Amino acid sequence: MTQDDSLYRKRRLKNSIAMVLSCGATAFGLLWLVWILLTTIVNGFSALNGALFTQMTPPPGMAGGLANAFYGSVLMSGLGLLIGTPIGLMAGVWLAEFARFSKLGTAVRFINDILLSAPSIVLGLFVYTAVILPINAVTNHQVGFSAIAGALALALLVIPVVVRTTDEMLQLQPSTMREAALALGVPQWKLTLQIVLRAAKAGVVTGILLALARITGETAPLLFTAFGNQFWSSNLLKPIASVPVVIFQYAMSPFDDWHALAWAGALVLTLFVLLLSLTSRLILLRNRSA
Repeated sequence: MTQDDSLYRKRRLKNSIAMVLSCGATAFGLLWLVWILLTTIVNGFSALNGALFTQMTPPPGMAGGLANAFYGSVLMSGLGLLIGTPIGLMAGVWLAEFARFSKLGTAVRFINDILLSAPSIVLGLFVYTAVILPINAVTNHQVGFSAIAGALALALLVIPVVVRTTDEMLQLQPSTMREAALALGVPQWKLTLQIVLRAAKAGVVTGILLALARITGETAPLLFTAFGNQFWSSNLLKPIASVPVVIFQYAMSPFDDWHALAWAGALVLTLFVLLLSLTSRLILLRNRSA
């Protein structure tokens, strides 16, 4: 056996070992994911019914649903997306088009990465300290908990995701596109908005959908901001129910009917996040095929 054959066999052996370990790690991770999904589907599907979407959260021992919690989650997630998306888009455009190689841009990206990885409960505590406590100090009442406060906490989660995806998607666009537009006398603002941003719209929209998927299931920030409400409330300045908070409260309770509602709410949230993920992938695939 020559030296080359021996080296080749050693490399094949190492490759086989690495492949086995990689497949084993993947299977180990997927095992728990499949287990969680199957448990959620089995326990949640049995509790799905029309009352889940039409009735309010019930007291112990009575039938009910999560209609007010679904409404509160949709309201706060929509407001959070409405507040955070424009800020994230403008910051991402500035980073990619005007501060790509500057020291200030590098510092902003670093801070944004820290905010992106920050625990959501920290952002909830920040809104609680910066918004709710001052309002309570002025009014001498516990009135600061509200849908607006919850939306602000969710917006702080949306902003870094949108900033990062917008920045990355714009940087992926070829420089020749910018050079050609500038050579034709196109103004910088028109180049950015009508050419570069339009070319990257699929990736930008995907980032917005991913941000929505992240905030949909957030519980910790809403515990300190929106607080919760057992009844239907459309007042943005009052506490409001949300599905993640209701799931947390009902899962910790000793009542079986509340446990069933918690599983049903978890299944609905899981399906919603799955739908958002599939939608974002379809958008990217459609853009690539075009």
